[in-house]
Amino acid sequence: MSFWSSYKNLSPRTRLLFGLGLMSWAAIGMSTSSQVESALGLVPSEQEKEELERKMDVRIVSVEK
Repeated sequence: MSFWSSYKNLSPRTRLLFGLGLMSWAAIGMSTSSQVESALGLVPSEQEKEELERKMDVRIVSVEK
């Protein structure tokens, strides 16, 4: 049985609660992600930010044929 058919076989109330639970989990993750990043030492330094900006600086030059 596929995941989608298993999901569709749930009662509407259960599907609603499942969806609300997923949305709550996502909201908690989005609101606490910056705190977790800083606690784990994953915040980029200024040097890393400058290096990323330099790599992202793309210039397009048009050439006449």
